[in-house]
Amino acid sequence: MKLLNTYDTKDEGESALARIDEPKRLASERDSTEVIYNLFGTPSWGNFYKLGMFDLDTLKTIVEQKQSEQPYDEKKHREIITMLQYVAKSFEIEIPSHWK
Repeated sequence: MKLLNTYDTKDEGESALARIDEPKRLASERDSTEVIYNLFGTPSWGNFYKLGMFDLDTLKTIVEQKQSEQPYDEKKHREIITMLQYVAKSFEIEIPSHWK
């Protein structure tokens, strides 16, 4: 398990925890008077999508448009893929080839 995201409130953290796949854990951390909630889980594109991270919902739309030969925002597609290359390297996961 790796740290997937951090939340400011317990409700946000618990909501995110409920959306992702096992194994998972929500841990609170106190720094002086502030409490943050760290969400740990398996770093997967499915979990990131469920958490609404990295513009994966936009990428899904772009890939569907591209596959059906409809016009799509090529600049946005490149931006998302560039960001995902960094994410993939950080979490040691592969970007599916059909996304590129």
